[in-house]
Amino acid sequence: MAKTPKPELRPELRDDQQLLELEPLTDEAIHEDGHFAGRVTRRTFLSGLGATGLVVTAHPLTMTAATEVAPVAAQETAGAAASVVINGKQVDLTGLEPRVTLLDFLRERIYLTGTKKGCDHGQCGACTVHVNGRRVNSCLTLAVMVAGKEVTTIEGLGQPGNLHPMQAAFVEHDGYQCGYCTSGQIMSAVALLKEPIGPTDEDVKHGMAGNICRCGAYPNIVAAVQQVRGHSVNS
Repeated sequence: MAKTPKPELRPELRDDQQLLELEPLTDEAIHEDGHFAGRVTRRTFLSGLGATGLVVTAHPLTMTAATEVAPVAAQETAGAAASVVINGKQVDLTGLEPRVTLLDFLRERIYLTGTKKGCDHGQCGACTVHVNGRRVNSCLTLAVMVAGKEVTTIEGLGQPGNLHPMQAAFVEHDGYQCGYCTSGQIMSAVALLKEPIGPTDEDVKHGMAGNICRCGAYPNIVAAVQQVRGHSVNS
């Protein structure tokens, strides 16, 4: 006795899916391997509809991102179009990438190589310069950040035959050995003269703590700073 085939169970569709009025999925639309024979069904139509919805939804987000990038780019261009006074001379910053550090700008763009690149992480002080009279680590300062300000490097502090008193004191007290940290030490020491630092050697050491001398010439450096400050060593 032949078995009566069971009726195929098909999932009930929601009301909104019923409104599509598509042809029901038939056996002829399916190959023996179970794949569709290229006909549009509810399932394939709804899948395509979902993908289309993602594209349509993403489009406004893309437009919004584009409109937000434009003002940022305009601000960067405006900042890069300014200038800075370096050692008394006007220097143009037009076209400079915003990510260029002041240290790299000084050394690689205008060739003021007296400012040294040591750790490049703001830990050794070899790159110390003055910005509006205050000492900063130029490796941690973007060049565009000093637009409209005054920058002084070791070259602008004094020259052979016309040394700054601090430079002369470093020479007198042999406040350097290899000399790599010397420019940063001197720039920091000159700025220290205007800072509220106590009179003792320990006060000077504390004030100069951001400048590292790998040769260990600290006693001579302190002696040079104290001479310019008008304080006797070990006072």
